[in-house]
Amino acid sequence: MPKRNVYLEDRPWPEALERWLEHLEGVGALAPGPPEVVAAERAVGRVTAEPVFARLSSPHYHSAAMDGLAVQAAATFGASEVTPLRLRLGAEAFPVDTGDPLPPGCDAVIMIEDVHFVEPGVVEIVAPAVPWQHVRVVGEDIVATEMILPAHHRLRPVDIGGLLAGGVTEVAVLARPRVAVIATGDEVVEPGSALEPGHVVDYNSRVLAALVEEWGGTATRMGIVRDDPEALAAAVRRAVSDHRVVALIAGSSAGREDFTAEVLRSLGNVLVHGVATRPGKPVVLGEVAGRPVMGVPGYPVSAVLAAELFLKPVVFRLQGRVPPARPRTAAVLSRRLVSAMGVEEFVRVKLGQVGEKLIATPLARGAGLITSLIRADGILRIPAAAEGVEAGQRVEVELLRSPEEIAQTVVVIGSHDLALDVLADLLKRKYPEAGLSSAHVGSMAGLLALRRGEAHAAGTHLLDEETGEYNVPYLRRLLPGTPVVLVNLAYREQGLMVRPGNPKGIHDISDLARPEVRFVNRQKGAGTRVLLDYKLKQLGLSPDQIRGYENEEFTHMAVAVAVASGRADAGLGILAAARALNLEFIPVLQERYDLCFLKAYWDRPVVRRVMDVVNSAEFRERVAALGGYDLRDCGRVMWES
Repeated sequence: MPKRNVYLEDRPWPEALERWLEHLEGVGALAPGPPEVVAAERAVGRVTAEPVFARLSSPHYHSAAMDGLAVQAAATFGASEVTPLRLRLGAEAFPVDTGDPLPPGCDAVIMIEDVHFVEPGVVEIVAPAVPWQHVRVVGEDIVATEMILPAHHRLRPVDIGGLLAGGVTEVAVLARPRVAVIATGDEVVEPGSALEPGHVVDYNSRVLAALVEEWGGTATRMGIVRDDPEALAAAVRRAVSDHRVVALIAGSSAGREDFTAEVLRSLGNVLVHGVATRPGKPVVLGEVAGRPVMGVPGYPVSAVLAAELFLKPVVFRLQGRVPPARPRTAAVLSRRLVSAMGVEEFVRVKLGQVGEKLIATPLARGAGLITSLIRADGILRIPAAAEGVEAGQRVEVELLRSPEEIAQTVVVIGSHDLALDVLADLLKRKYPEAGLSSAHVGSMAGLLALRRGEAHAAGTHLLDEETGEYNVPYLRRLLPGTPVVLVNLAYREQGLMVRPGNPKGIHDISDLARPEVRFVNRQKGAGTRVLLDYKLKQLGLSPDQIRGYENEEFTHMAVAVAVASGRADAGLGILAAARALNLEFIPVLQERYDLCFLKAYWDRPVVRRVMDVVNSAEFRERVAALGGYDLRDCGRVMWES
């Protein structure tokens, strides 16, 4: 194996793709493979290898298009209201049903509704028949030898009908491109394996394989290859011997155990190593033995983005197709996004229609967050020359869901609570057309989003220091003149979450000031942060005395994870989050968590459905089962402006 020569470029992704495709085209790597013949009725989704011509005309005989009498049109001329014409059944008029062949000598059909039966065996008509009226003539739909479908056409269910109508029972289609997917890494293990620290479950190869199948290819997962150049080279040789494309997951960066680029250089050509995208920079685009080979980043969000940008066009090209463009729409960004210049950033967003505005709420941007792929409704692209996007700015979003679905989504921005997940689940179960988009930005930011008209509702649990009252004082201050309806969701237990056994002996808020205690906080504007500051002020403590006060998380579950993983010794959050991760819980107080709705949407279906679920017994039962919730006022209107 040659000496390592690892490098990463910052090539714009369209330029990188063009360079790769040009090279692949030059070595014949993108030519479709030999066609195969399949039964027409099983060809849905396949791509025609050549034009398909009709073997039969359809219909292949002159047939009645109506129930009635078949006649010779010339024999009916002169019939009118004043000079009705009588015809003998079986001699001059012949009964036919829709689809029957026309009897010899007949060239028209008179609808049965226009026929009068005057005596046995005799009928009367009061209007002449026009030649070929109510007749499906030979070849009306398809004429034998005419082209039914062109080459490189993806067959749809309706196309199958056309083929069979034209007498085509078998069709030549392009072979589905076979793509080998190779997972790499000493740390990667199969799903279901016993996990130890440092292990990573191999779900990426399953995701990429499913994408390839969705794009019309056939994927082969070739197992997990350890971080060894020789083993990786052997796997690539095996893969290119009987696959059209090879995708290697992970090992594409420049770390000590990243060998993809090195191996591909030794076996063939590396055209690109590194693209100016975020996420997904460490992409390798190469060719080995006339086969496209791609090094895919190991983080799931990076892997999916890289596959969509580079692998998808190759799989489609091998089928003689072009990837369909996603629909795009204008939206308003709900919060500011900062982006590094020099890279094009792809940010996944939740979408919801609030009045005339389509609101885009950014999801967490970590390359390792597969949940952002699951929750996303669209993708926002931030150009390489931009430093970010401001809140309230109009942006263009690629849609991952239909506009109809998005229009039925209620947008909730504000404080996080596990009850919102229950609400979203039950809402979708009861109203399949509906959805809930929940952005966790803190109570204060949620109320400000309401003021800007960027949400239907905000989750809030803001404690007013002067009155000891929840939420209403803040609504009066932050939303003057904005009609709102404040609805209680639950009372919940807030307290300190600590690891089992409480190893640091933490008993109340004052213990957070001990120098050996590491704390994890909520973000500014969060109701939990307001509560902490209120308690610190009561105790005469300064935030500077709390080690970790500046370490922020955006949800109760994120705080619980920080404590459970040992990154922090304590965090302030709700009992349900502590129970979910088997943490010990030290109660501080019971607080009120409300949903504040803009009154303009209160009587609209998008909100009425939410309230229907909130007021259901099933919602109360499931939230109560989480632990730490008092639902005595659940669904009750607490205040209206």
